[in-house]
Amino acid sequence: MKRLLSTFALAGALGLAAAGAQAAKLDQVKAKGFIQCGVSQGLPGFSSPDDKGNWTGLDVDFCRAVAAAVFNDATKVKFTPLSAKDRFTALQSGDIDILSRNTTWTISRDTSLGLNFTGVTYYDGQGFIIRKDKKVNSALELSGASVCTQTGTTTEQNVADFFRANNMQYEVIAFATADEAVKAYDAGRCDVFTTDRSGLAAERLKLTNPDDHIVLPEIISKEPLGPVVSHGDDQWFDIVKWVLFAQVNAEELGVTSKNIDEMLKSANPEVKRLVGTEGKFGEGLGLGNEWVVQIVKLVGNYGEMYDRNVGPDTPLKLARGTNALWTKGGLQYAPPIR
Repeated sequence: MKRLLSTFALAGALGLAAAGAQAAKLDQVKAKGFIQCGVSQGLPGFSSPDDKGNWTGLDVDFCRAVAAAVFNDATKVKFTPLSAKDRFTALQSGDIDILSRNTTWTISRDTSLGLNFTGVTYYDGQGFIIRKDKKVNSALELSGASVCTQTGTTTEQNVADFFRANNMQYEVIAFATADEAVKAYDAGRCDVFTTDRSGLAAERLKLTNPDDHIVLPEIISKEPLGPVVSHGDDQWFDIVKWVLFAQVNAEELGVTSKNIDEMLKSANPEVKRLVGTEGKFGEGLGLGNEWVVQIVKLVGNYGEMYDRNVGPDTPLKLARGTNALWTKGGLQYAPPIR
């Protein structure tokens, strides 16, 4: 009996220790008063600073949505620009709280780096951009081409797989940063530049004559892009993933930054649970009951965030496509709040 009691006591102590560890990141974030968010070094539409250092983009807005949920203040975020090579190290070392940097969710990254992907903010796929005067209409015509790309990304392996699968020869020219790769392509040092198609739309804007280039039709890979947190803190993991789920659910239910106050009076049970007028779902995350109201009011639902940064009315002009809600033929689907 004593041995059994000791076992229960040990299990209880371990449970308390685990609970303390799980709460650590939220406590740390609250204590310092802001979220440190790792972003790209400049990718229009996703994470890019202006000449005054003000960051905008889909990845940037997602971190602001987490800040809105935690602090009821979307400005309580600081941004750390990271290269592809350094992004995971910064998260592993604790230099950042969230990595929100057009990062592909893969099995190796999810299982071997001590990290957790929290969802998909953008469903993407890799493609190629080439000069129109090359008279190339398909990636299957690229045998013998030189290809500019960035090191430390999934693009190098995808290119190798594509050319090998199609029995084509190629030369890869890799650079440490996306900017270096784009500048090399623009200068004619390679025939094509490759990255995620959303990235191609963004990087094309940086070219000397954007209209002289076309994106080839082939999509050669699956690139689900999303935020990442460190292993070992389930509460922080839950917060970050449910911020995204809340934004997707809000769009599906028609809850927007413009009508959020009106929706607080809704009789729809799903809306009531979403906005916190029924149930106490924020408590399970360690947040207030109006956590979703704060997100939507200060940042918007998923559709608003998408349209503002990368949608058809932006320079990137990206249609929703696979990023549309599941009810409209897309892949964006969130677990319910209940």
